[in-house]
Amino acid sequence: MPPITRFTLLALFLIAPAVQAERADRQKPIYIQSDKLSGDDRSKGIIYEGHVKLVQGTLELSADRILITQDADGFQKGVATGGKDGLARYRQKRDGKDEYFEGEAERIEYYGRTDKARLFIRAMARSGLNETRGQYIEYDGYAEQYLVTSGPNASIAKPGSEQVRTIFYPKATSPEAAASKPASGS
Repeated sequence: MPPITRFTLLALFLIAPAVQAERADRQKPIYIQSDKLSGDDRSKGIIYEGHVKLVQGTLELSADRILITQDADGFQKGVATGGKDGLARYRQKRDGKDEYFEGEAERIEYYGRTDKARLFIRAMARSGLNETRGQYIEYDGYAEQYLVTSGPNASIAKPGSEQVRTIFYPKATSPEAAASKPASGS
């Protein structure tokens, strides 16, 4: 199996290229802690299980389980599941700004070949004070396009189900003022 450093874990959970993630992070070492690690040379896969925490520069990822596989061309696919409250979470500083990009979902997938990140079930993405929630969030890093839906796997939920929710704040809004606003948007 190639060394762990060949598994470009930074890309694993980043919708962050859309919001210009901290560029210096890509050159920093990757630290991973877990209760268990198992690998398979034939399938070129590594599984980290139990209280998994990945750190690379300002990037922090926490999950209960992370599976990383590599295809024959060297492209990685990563899947993170569970964690605190059943959600996998990540956070990374935005490049040149004093704010962070954050995301969470029950399952987060990243496809290195297509530079797509997908967040499934109870998905949330936040940049600064702005936040979007849905059952599915997809970001295409090449096309710089995103999709958020109320149903799983890019579908629309049945009428009466919870809809996609987005909150945008004016740039001059302070965190204290935002905290006093109702989150429901009503």
